Amino acid sequence: MLVFYGLGGIGKTTLSRGIVEHLVDSEPHSGQWPPLDPQIGPVIPVRVDLSRNAGSDFESVMLALRLAVTEMGRPMPAFDIALQRYWERNHAGEPLEEYLRRRTWFSRFPGVRSLSGQMQSALADVAQAVALPGTAGSLVGQAVGSFTRALRERRHRVRALAGCHRLADLLEAEPDLEALSYYAHLLAWDLSQVPAKDRATLVVLLDTFEDVGERVHRDLERLIQRMVWLMPNVLFVITGRNRLQWDDPKLEGQLDWAGPEFWPLLAGGADQEPRQHTVGYLSAEDCERYLCERLTFGERPVVDDRTRHLITANSHGLPLYLDLAVMRFLDLHRRQGRPPAPHEFNLDFSALVARTFRDLSPEVRRVLRAVSLLDSFSVDLAAAAAGLEHDSPALELIERPFVDGDPGAPWPYRVHNLVRDTVREADSTSEDRWSEADWQRAAQRTFDALGREAAGDRARLVGALRQGLRLARDYGLELGWLADAAFSYVEDFVWGPIEIPAAGASAPAGGIGSAAEALGIALAAIAERQRRHRSQTAEQLRTVVASGHLPAELLELPRYFLAECDRDLGNFRASLEGMQQVADAGGRLAATAGRGLVHLARRTGRFPQVRAAAEALGVEGRRDRALGDLWWTQGSMALACAAYAASRDEALATGQPGEAALSQACLAFAAAFQDRPRAAEQITRAQDALGGVSIRFAELHTQIASLARDAGVDDQVLVRAEGLVAQAMEAGLTSSVSYVRFAECLHAAVLGSADLLNQARTRLRACVHGEEFAYLAELTYLMTGQEAPGAWHATTSAALPAPKR
Repeated sequence: MLVFYGLGGIGKTTLSRGIVEHLVDSEPHSGQWPPLDPQIGPVIPVRVDLSRNAGSDFESVMLALRLAVTEMGRPMPAFDIALQRYWERNHAGEPLEEYLRRRTWFSRFPGVRSLSGQMQSALADVAQAVALPGTAGSLVGQAVGSFTRALRERRHRVRALAGCHRLADLLEAEPDLEALSYYAHLLAWDLSQVPAKDRATLVVLLDTFEDVGERVHRDLERLIQRMVWLMPNVLFVITGRNRLQWDDPKLEGQLDWAGPEFWPLLAGGADQEPRQHTVGYLSAEDCERYLCERLTFGERPVVDDRTRHLITANSHGLPLYLDLAVMRFLDLHRRQGRPPAPHEFNLDFSALVARTFRDLSPEVRRVLRAVSLLDSFSVDLAAAAAGLEHDSPALELIERPFVDGDPGAPWPYRVHNLVRDTVREADSTSEDRWSEADWQRAAQRTFDALGREAAGDRARLVGALRQGLRLARDYGLELGWLADAAFSYVEDFVWGPIEIPAAGASAPAGGIGSAAEALGIALAAIAERQRRHRSQTAEQLRTVVASGHLPAELLELPRYFLAECDRDLGNFRASLEGMQQVADAGGRLAATAGRGLVHLARRTGRFPQVRAAAEALGVEGRRDRALGDLWWTQGSMALACAAYAASRDEALATGQPGEAALSQACLAFAAAFQDRPRAAEQITRAQDALGGVSIRFAELHTQIASLARDAGVDDQVLVRAEGLVAQAMEAGLTSSVSYVRFAECLHAAVLGSADLLNQARTRLRACVHGEEFAYLAELTYLMTGQEAPGAWHATTSAALPAPKR
C-alpha cells in the first residue's frame, strides 16, 4: 500500500489520475514518468472516488475490482461463487448484469458485458465437478448447505478451488457486507491461481479517502482496511487530505488491525520503504516548467518570463493556483487582444480567485455564487438556484478547471472546496456583489430547487435532505419540504446516512440552535439506532424534544422513535406515555403509534384488548402484522402466518421493502412452530428480504426463528442462543432477549428434559417484569400440557384458548 496525503488543491486527484494513465500506457511521456520495470508484466489499474458525492459504497468498490480483472479473460471461481450467493441474498430477482448496466457509475469499466459470462462459465464448471445438478449459482442461492457439504467433500475435483480452504466457511456465513469484505481473500486467491502467461498485477487507487476516515463511524473504513489486509498480491494507492491512522493503536476496536505492529511502514519515522508520503507544494522549477508547457504557440511558451516568475512566486507551489492563473491569462488575452501585463498576476490565492471570479460573465458569476451554497449540483439545479431560465451559464461554469465532475453521482458536479470557501469573501468587493438579502434569496431559491428534486430514488432523497437541512440551518429558512422528506425518509427501513457538517462559529454554543438542526440530529439518531445501543439514540432524541425547536407537526417524529427506544430498552411506562401522546396528537404517525400501543398491550398479555385494537388499525397501522403478533401467542400459527403474509404482500404492493422484510421475518418466526421444511423456506425468504434494508430487530428475529426451527434437533441451540442474546443486549433489544429465552424453553420441551426446561424457564423469568412478557412464561407451561403457576396464570389465562398440540 502507498498513501499520498496533502491539503486540498495540491494535486492529489491529478496524481491519482496520472498514475492510472501511466499504468495504462507505460511508455514515458515528457520525462515525467519512468517506464515500468518489464519484470512486473501487465498492470490493471482501477480507480475509485470515495467522496460522498460520487455515490460509491463498499459493494461498488468490490464490484469495481471484479470488473477490472475481467480484462485477464479468466473466471475467478472462488470469488464468483461467493459473490453469486451475496447477490442472490441482497439483490433478489435483479440480475447482476442488468444492475451494472443500469448504474452509470459502472459505465467506465469495460468488463460490464463480459463479467456475467465469466461468472456463469465458472459456476457451471464447479457444479459439474462437485457432481450436483444445476449451476453453482442456483445451488448457492437455494441450497447452500448441500452445496458447501459437496464442496468440502469433493473440492479436490475442482482444480481451481483445491487449495482454497476458507471458501466453504465463507459460503456458510451470513452473506452481508461483512462477509463481502472477507470475499476479498477469495479474489486474492483467484488472482494467485491465474497462470503466469495470463497474470497481471492489480493496482487499486482509492481517491478522496478523507470522506471515509473523517466520518463519524469508521464502518466503511473498517471494511476497506479488511479488503487491503486480505489482498497482499494487490497494490493499493490511497490519496486524501489526511495521514492514514491505521498505525494508531487507539483505533483498536474500530478497525480490525490497528497499531504499528500491523502497519510498520505506515508509522511515523519509518525510514525503510516508508509507505506514507506528503504531497507537498511544487518546486519553483516545476511551476516554471508547467507554465511553459501549459500554454505554447509555435512550440514557444506564451506566458513571458516576468509573468511566469510572478505567478510562480505567488502560487507558493499550489497547483490549483497555477490552473486559475492560466485560465485568467487566457481570458485577459482574449479580451485585450494582447498578452496581459505581469502586474495583473501579483495576487495571492484569495485575490486570484476574486479576480477570476470578477472575470467571469455576470450570469456565470451568478451561477457560481448559487452553487457555492451546495456540496454538489446538476446543470438544472444550478440554473434554478441562480434564478435563470436558461442553462448556458451553468454549462459554461462546469467547463472551468475548479469544477469537478462525477457522472455516477446524483448531482454530478461540485466546485473545488478552496474556491467555494473563497467565493463569498471574493464577492464582498465585486461591483455586482450580493447583499446579505441577495444571499438569503439565493439560499431560498436553492432550497426550493432541492425540494423539487428530492422525489425519486433514495440516494436523491438523502442527498436533498442533507443539503437542504444545512441550508435551512445556516440561513434560518422555514422547514418547508423538509417535513415531507423527513417522513418519507423514516417511513421505511432503508437508512442512508444523514451527516450534516457542523455549524460555523456563529452557531449558539452548548445546544441546538434551530428547527433544521433539531430535525437533522433527530434523523441522524433514528438512522443510527440500527447500528448502536438504543440508549444512545434515546438520549439524543430526548435532547431534540427538550430543545423546543421543532414545530408541533414534526415533534411527533422524535417522540415516536423515542417511545420505540424506550419500549426496546424495557422502559414500559415511558414508552406507553410516549406512544399515547403521539396517537392522541392525530398526526402522520398516529396510526403507527396506535400499533405501538397494541404491541405494548400484547407484551403485558392483554389479548382481548389487543384483538379489538388491532382490528381498528387499518392498512396504515399495519393491521395484519399486529394480528399476526396476536395469533401466534394463541397457538394459531396458520392464522399468524396468513396475517404476516398479507402484511408482507401489502407492503410489497405499495413499494415498502422494509415493512415487507419485517413482516417476512415475523412470518418465519411463526412458521418455525409449524414444520421445519416450511420454516426453512420462510427463513430463507426473510434473509433475502433483509438484504437491502437495515432492521436490527428483524435480523435477530429471523435468527431466533432458526433457533425455534432447530429446537430438539440441533445440539448447538443453546450455544447459538447465547450468541443471539449478546447481540440483542448490545443493540438494547429486550424483546429479542425474551424471544431467545422462549426458544430455549421450546428446545428443552421438545427434548423432554425437565432439567433443561427448568433452567431455561429460570433464564426466561429474568426477562419478565411484572406483567411484561409474563405470557411467554405461561406459554412454556401450556406447550407441555402443565398448569401454569398462579402468578403467571392470572395475567393471561382469560385470553388464551385451550393449548393446541
